[in-house]
Amino acid sequence: MKLVVQRVKNSNVVVEGKVIGEIGQGFMVLIGVAPTDTKEIADFLVQKLIRLRVFEDENQKMNLSIQDINGELLLISQFTLYADCNHGNRPSFIGAAGPDMANELYEYFVEQCKKQNIKKVATGEFGADMQVSLQNDGPVTIILEKN
Repeated sequence: MKLVVQRVKNSNVVVEGKVIGEIGQGFMVLIGVAPTDTKEIADFLVQKLIRLRVFEDENQKMNLSIQDINGELLLISQFTLYADCNHGNRPSFIGAAGPDMANELYEYFVEQCKKQNIKKVATGEFGADMQVSLQNDGPVTIILEKN
C-alpha cells in the first residue's frame, strides 16, 4: 500500500462536474493498493497517517498531527501510484491490485479513518474519472508505504 500525503489548506474532488468531496485544512491522500496488501497493512498506515506530525505548532515547528489541529481528510483511490516505467515510456500497472481487491482495501482504509478522531473524512469515487484540486500548504508532500 502506498500513500501520497499532501498537507493542504483545502481540497476537493469533482466527478462529472459535481463536487463529491471537499475539505478544509488537513490532508489530501492518494491511496494505491498492491496485490500483497492486507487489512493489517492498511491499519498500520491509518495509524501512521493520523499520527504524522507535519502541522506547525506555536513555534512554527512541524510538530502537530491532523488530530491536534482538528484537521480533515480527503481520501482518493489511485492505482497509478503503482505505475512501472522501467521499460519503455508506456507505464505498466501490473504492480497494482485488481479493482475488486483494491476497492475493498480502499473502503476498509476509509472506514478505519472514520473511526479515528478526525473532524471530517471525505472521499473520491473509486474507479471514476476524477478531477482533484488542492491548495498545497508548504508545500508538504510525504510518501508513506508499508510493504
